[in-house]
Amino acid sequence: MSGSQLSAFIRSCEAETGRRFADSQSFHSFSVRDYRRFWAHFLSWSDLLWEGSPEPVCTDDLCERATFFPEVRLNYAENLLRVDGPAGAEAIALVAHHASAPPARISRGELRSRVRGVAAGLARLGLRAGDSVAAVAGNNAEVVVGGLATAALGATFSSAGPDMGTPALLTRFEQLAPKVLFANLVGGGEAASTTLADRVAELTRRLPSLTALVALDDGPAPRDLTVPVHRLADMATAPADGEWARFPFNQPLFVLFTSGTTGPPKCIVHGAGGTLLEHVKEHRLHVDLRPEDRLLFHTSAAWMMWNWQLSALASGSAIVLYDGPLTGPETLWRLVSEEEVSVFGTSPPYLRLSEDSGFSPRREMAFPNLRSILSTGSILHDWQYDWVREHVGPLPVQSVSGGTDILGCFVLGNPNLPVRRGWIQCRSLGMDVQALPSATTPPGSRIGELVCRNPFPSRPLGFLGGDERLFHEAYFEQNPGVWTHGDLIELDDLGQARIHGRSDGVVQVQGVRIGPAEIYGALRNVPEVREAMAVEQRATGVRGRSRLVLLVVLREPAKLDGRLVVRIRREIALSASPMHVPELVLEIPEVPTTHSGKPSERAARDALEGAPAANTEALRNPGSIDEIQRALALAVENAQELARAAEPAPEESTEARLRAIWEGVLGVSPLRPDDDFFDLGGTSLVAVRLLKALHDRLGVELSLSTLVHARTTAAMAAVIDGPADEQVQTLVLLRPGQGGRPIYIVHSVWGDVLALRPLALALDTDRPVYGVQARGLDPREQPQDRVEDMAESYVEAIRSVQPTGPYAICGYSFGGLVAFEMARVLARSGDRIEWLGLLDPNLHHTCLPPLLRWRFLAGKPFRLLRTRVATRTRLARYRREGIAPWVPLTSPRLELPPLMDRLMRSCWDAFTAYRPGPYNGSATFFSPATPAMNDDLCDSLPVWRRVVL
Repeated sequence: MSGSQLSAFIRSCEAETGRRFADSQSFHSFSVRDYRRFWAHFLSWSDLLWEGSPEPVCTDDLCERATFFPEVRLNYAENLLRVDGPAGAEAIALVAHHASAPPARISRGELRSRVRGVAAGLARLGLRAGDSVAAVAGNNAEVVVGGLATAALGATFSSAGPDMGTPALLTRFEQLAPKVLFANLVGGGEAASTTLADRVAELTRRLPSLTALVALDDGPAPRDLTVPVHRLADMATAPADGEWARFPFNQPLFVLFTSGTTGPPKCIVHGAGGTLLEHVKEHRLHVDLRPEDRLLFHTSAAWMMWNWQLSALASGSAIVLYDGPLTGPETLWRLVSEEEVSVFGTSPPYLRLSEDSGFSPRREMAFPNLRSILSTGSILHDWQYDWVREHVGPLPVQSVSGGTDILGCFVLGNPNLPVRRGWIQCRSLGMDVQALPSATTPPGSRIGELVCRNPFPSRPLGFLGGDERLFHEAYFEQNPGVWTHGDLIELDDLGQARIHGRSDGVVQVQGVRIGPAEIYGALRNVPEVREAMAVEQRATGVRGRSRLVLLVVLREPAKLDGRLVVRIRREIALSASPMHVPELVLEIPEVPTTHSGKPSERAARDALEGAPAANTEALRNPGSIDEIQRALALAVENAQELARAAEPAPEESTEARLRAIWEGVLGVSPLRPDDDFFDLGGTSLVAVRLLKALHDRLGVELSLSTLVHARTTAAMAAVIDGPADEQVQTLVLLRPGQGGRPIYIVHSVWGDVLALRPLALALDTDRPVYGVQARGLDPREQPQDRVEDMAESYVEAIRSVQPTGPYAICGYSFGGLVAFEMARVLARSGDRIEWLGLLDPNLHHTCLPPLLRWRFLAGKPFRLLRTRVATRTRLARYRREGIAPWVPLTSPRLELPPLMDRLMRSCWDAFTAYRPGPYNGSATFFSPATPAMNDDLCDSLPVWRRVVL
């Protein structure tokens, strides 16, 4: 868009620098490569009111140490309330809507006058620069006046919503030691257990630093106050004039709070200059806000978007406020229409509410001025772009993402770029945002930790109290020298982005990373599900044991029965992958949510694991914790009932008897003959429990790989009732291909290949993938107990499918040893090895050279001691914190069927006896992020380096 303010600024930068910027990418590169020049020129171009010298622009190249514009002085409120001439004074600055009162319309001149009057009144109350002011308020005009008046004096302002309970307010405000408290005395949310006035009164008694309470409305003053009460309306009418006091660029302006779900909320201090400059950049360059525009962002005073929308006044735009509940999907759309809003800020849940209600805004009302929709707060799904186009209009939907930590955005919109469905248009100018690979991101993917490599003005000044150690640990310890934000981001070659949620929200089940966003996207096809949360439930005291639990909130009149669980699991398996299928689905009334409206996975995980929530005051709905625990207890009770009912009657058909056993193991009833094991959440561990149940109750011995082709009760019944002399095959087709030479994956110490199915499905290839499983899975066969014998027989098997090379072979853990020996057999025969992949190929310590083996054995007692101390420490913590043991739907002890137990013992004997010989070829090694737990396993890389020539 050539007429955008961004285009005008780019042309100005070209004139200033003598450079030519061919596209948005090249301009962004300039803004981060020469960020000092970028920010200096933007400060000049933006026409903000300031004094002093713009040099130095930035004092350091490291984000953690950098300070911007130390010689500049300004006043945040002066810049927001600037009035240029009589016409500017008459222009509307603010429209405030309340659910139960007529809207208030305030001009720029009137707003400026009110702010100056309240600022003078606060000064008479003794408020000075550097003091702290707190507010308990709705999203109304009065708190805007109070916040700007505070900023006018150089004091810091912090706000919270009136629906917060007193403990939650105190955990925030006690740290501030505020001198003045602004508060609404009427309202406070339907769920409040006490009146807002009572809570305000308690705050005044519990905050000894307070010297005054300023009432934002005309509600009756509470009794038993310990400080005098003043009315904002009276203060606002007091005459005030004179020059605006100007303060250092990095004068503290706002103190915002972290969610507090892991402990007391941290107080993040934001500077006036950095906040102003960043917001004006975002508003004017990225959103293209102009004086004739009106911005409505659905927010509360407890969320950073309240501060963000407030700064829009600095661009000359009017802001539209709404203080009230959503009475239906039409609530905000009606405001957008009636107030002729230009830019509407909302969230994915509100768009989902509109969609699910069957509400089509464009059929009900007109939007003459609406030109863009902003969305933040959670991930905006691809289909929501489609819904806006169809039911609102062909408008750009600009997803933005940043956070309380920086009081701004790292990725957001761009008026000069088209919107791609599902993608955020660009990185924020002046910010070198990158996706950094980490332990929580899939190897080889574009998804990584969101980091910013260069300094930026809105980096917070620090935590209140100046604890540099905590500040470093929060943002710079993980990746020294760069800001690490805690989000997972994907960036394409155009610099456009997708957010994949919080990095600490990634679910890792049995070592597999699972992105919850993919689960939520799949659930769109299950209309009964209104809201969901995927959480990892970890086994207490058992390292590596966990399961995926899905918490669902259903639409009335839906109930979570067995068939709905099957549909949920099947839809996730089809739309995401079998690894995304939850082992347990629980129905709850609501998900745990913080006061800023964000779901708290941490609180849900604590509830599932029986741990006390770190800080229930941080939750808007602390009762949701008890509801999760009740749902889990009910699920365990139902599972136990299913297990008791899983004793099949002898006179029933094989399929009926199987169905009862499957229902007991999988915890789902009723099942149908065509229900797929993997669609039901079946994994290799669940398969082990299923086969053990078949052995114990039917006397049937089956291999796990039977489930690769017999994935329903009907198909498994056909196998059991089929010919008794049918052989168990060595090669199992894990994934069909489009052609080409196969890839062979050798079994682990279990001998079976079902656990390798997810790996086969994940390989980026169109070639067929076979699993090579051990001899001895047939009860009539004797297991092999030498790796060399296994290799010889497996080579014979793969030659029956592929007579000549080159061969592609890999193996996991023990299978890596067998794959290596197979490569040696093939090489001796003159066959070429295309690829040999060894995934975590552990070796027994007896394979080590003498000196290394001596060191290993000498250090073994210390390793055992560390393990015991760590275990005792962990158990002591569990006892101290009262953490209950993990309560699975089935027995936590994994008992193997006799056939598998026999085979695993043979494989272990083969492992301990194996000594790898020389191999004249190449091999690719894959090492795990977490080392093996067995004390007989050594660091095998020195051995492999000696034998791979």
